[in-house]
Amino acid sequence: MTRTAAPTRRAALLGLVSLPVLPLLAACDGGTTSGASDGDSSGATASALSVTDPWTKAAESDMTGVFGVLKNTTDKDVHVTGAKSPAAGMCELHETITDSTGASSMQKAENGFVVPAGGDFALEPGANHIMLMQLTGPLEPGDEVEVTLELEDGITIPFTAAVKEFTGAKENYGGASDGGGMEDMGGMGSDGGH
Repeated sequence: MTRTAAPTRRAALLGLVSLPVLPLLAACDGGTTSGASDGDSSGATASALSVTDPWTKAAESDMTGVFGVLKNTTDKDVHVTGAKSPAAGMCELHETITDSTGASSMQKAENGFVVPAGGDFALEPGANHIMLMQLTGPLEPGDEVEVTLELEDGITIPFTAAVKEFTGAKENYGGASDGGGMEDMGGMGSDGGH
């Protein structure tokens, strides 16, 4: 009787010890990639903001732009405050400004991008975009670039952008950046650095 009782007790103890693991496994399967719990509204923000058709202009060195469409399926505005990429020493959110003569130039979007509730926010050559500066190496057509958006609530949204050849949107880099690196842009106004 002792021989059959010991395995039963061991099995019962093992069953008790393994019970706490089940809720952890269920929590891991919740589908939130932001680190937020299922009940946290910031987790909903992460899953509701997406980037469609992301791409990057091919560049040998210096800088380039990342483009696509940010889509917000929530009923609240989503504020994108920054970006980062292992392909660049520095990333900035850029906007287009038009001066009194009608000339357009790019500058850092100091307040970031606001993706409206239930709406889209276009990132396009010659308009709003993510600027990759101090490239760590050439970006050739067919390559892929990892980019991560940073949201005001601390959530991050990673995505991959395909590198393409693009010759349009000859921008002027007239603005200055607090983060440095813009001195390289001054001479690139005529060749469309991104």
